[in-house]
Amino acid sequence: MSTTTPAATASTTPPSTDPAPPSRRRALLRRLFAGEGFVALLIVVYVIALSPFAQGMLSERNLLNVLSNFWPLAIIVIGQTFVLVLAGIDLAQTAIINLTNTVGALLVARMLEPTLFQGSVLWNSVIGPEGGPLGGGWPGIVLAVLIVVAIGALLGSLNGLAIARLKMPPFMVTLGTMLLFSAVAVWLTRSENVTGLPEEYIAIGQAQVWGALTVPAIIAVVLGLAAHYILSRTPFGGWLYAAGTSRQAAIISGVPYKRVVVTAYALSGVFATVGGLLYSARLEAGRPTLADDLLLDVIGAAVIGGVSLFGGKGSVVGAALGALFFVVLSNSLNLLNLPFTLVFIVKGLVIVAAALLDVVRTRILGATR
Repeated sequence: MSTTTPAATASTTPPSTDPAPPSRRRALLRRLFAGEGFVALLIVVYVIALSPFAQGMLSERNLLNVLSNFWPLAIIVIGQTFVLVLAGIDLAQTAIINLTNTVGALLVARMLEPTLFQGSVLWNSVIGPEGGPLGGGWPGIVLAVLIVVAIGALLGSLNGLAIARLKMPPFMVTLGTMLLFSAVAVWLTRSENVTGLPEEYIAIGQAQVWGALTVPAIIAVVLGLAAHYILSRTPFGGWLYAAGTSRQAAIISGVPYKRVVVTAYALSGVFATVGGLLYSARLEAGRPTLADDLLLDVIGAAVIGGVSLFGGKGSVVGAALGALFFVVLSNSLNLLNLPFTLVFIVKGLVIVAAALLDVVRTRILGATR
């Protein structure tokens, strides 16, 4: 006798009521929090929300001021990105800025006040009442810039060697050299600002090529494109991400880890030096304390831009957008005429939020640490 299964007893699966499967939800969250689009959206929303209260925020003059502060900070943050992608940190960037911008100003100054600088160890050997040895025109200016960039690379390399060869913690190494390099900058100048800089040197940080296109903008874009190419198109970039994701796995797979670490910190020193020179030229003075208050802005901007403190993630575009957000934040707080204590409170909260955002991103991307 044949049997048939009634239609009523056929296996049926109720339709899913979940509007977005887990994989789709993860993809949406990844797009929202892990991409550069999130930072760009954050900047737009912030400007729209604050512009009614910060008078003149969208004026042409203020926008040009924002850009002039953005270019050097973006360069410094991009330099920090190399190290953060490696799962390191470079606290000495600001000290490298302090030392190199001061040395550069001493080399090109056209006049130095004896009562201020005759106690310097460089007096009557490198500098004197007539200024530095390289302030006589463009050839001297170019040579001075090359010298200080080489100094920045050397100082960064020393950090990298201590970390890679001696296996010292990046935080402790760069914390110590931050204090050391800053102290040397103050010692060389006896804590005095170096003025009397030649017009050719000042033009590096101020000269306009056409409209809003300035020399700092060109330098920042060129360095940004070079950094993007290094991170995304070269074996070194691949090694950097691999070492930042898992150092042991990278070493086993053949990544020259020590060389990568030294190179990353050298690049951080170079980018910090260039950003510091732009700041110095814009302010028309070499300052041994120029970047003392800049470190938290640099780290916070990098993290908000998607560069993970855990290593293995980050991009040049994201780092630049993070820098832009911090410049806009500082600019808006100044326009609101807030007390400096409240400004620091707001910046502190933003940096804590950036660290929290980094943790959220890591969990969303499914990273295991």
